[in-house]
Amino acid sequence: MPELPELQAHAERLTELLAGRALVGFRPLTFTALKTVAPAPDDLVGRPCEGVERIGKYLLLRFGDGRFVVHLMQGGRLEPDPKQAARPRGGLARWTFDDDSALLLTETAKEKRAGVWVVAGDPSGQPPLDGLGPDALGISRDTLCKALTGHKGMRVHGFLRDQRAIAGIGRRLSSEICWRAKLSPFASTHKLTDDEVERLHAAIASCIDDALALERDRASMSSSAERPGHVYRRAGEACPECGDEVRAVEYSAYTVNYCATCQTGGKVLADNTTSKFLK
Repeated sequence: MPELPELQAHAERLTELLAGRALVGFRPLTFTALKTVAPAPDDLVGRPCEGVERIGKYLLLRFGDGRFVVHLMQGGRLEPDPKQAARPRGGLARWTFDDDSALLLTETAKEKRAGVWVVAGDPSGQPPLDGLGPDALGISRDTLCKALTGHKGMRVHGFLRDQRAIAGIGRRLSSEICWRAKLSPFASTHKLTDDEVERLHAAIASCIDDALALERDRASMSSSAERPGHVYRRAGEACPECGDEVRAVEYSAYTVNYCATCQTGGKVLADNTTSKFLK
């Protein structure tokens, strides 16, 4: 699933592309694409696009005080649609503009979970954004401390992935941040020392900044395989910091990658879900 850096850079590209173009129409191409009934998409027709924003892992197309909120989920893409085919492959929804251009939401995954919400006014207090924690981009140390305090007893890797705790970070960045902060992914949030919190805060900023710089150099959003990592999906390879083997803990829905030497004092966590977590 795209994370904060991919979505932030894509929002900037789409803003450059769409700003000033008036909306002519919005058409859901599947029954499940549009998740809201009111306001109606037609309420935004005729308004110029004022830009594309990002909150957490959501993209927001802004038209005055109204917005289309888009979640790409696992395999979704929001891209220009020059062909405007009647039945585009994987097509979920289409926006058309007054210069005859169009934007198409597609999803390659079998379960069509990507979708569109229409909201009026402040979107942060409305579904699907109302449950999000503070955004990870530019998060202050004090805000991070408050989030950690409010989610006691969580493992750091899970805390980073939980959008209610901190918004925008996913599986890849969670492993990369823990590695860069030299923290066990399974350390408890309420047991972190001041120094560990400082390292975690710095790692969040630097990992996001590095990934965002790479994404901004691209013409379109990267695929999962194109996103670089020091430990994520590198099990069995050498840690670029110490040379020890990068290890993995596999779960049904995701993988945690880490370096035992750099992060867990040399302790190795057995690769199964019933293993005892490292302290």
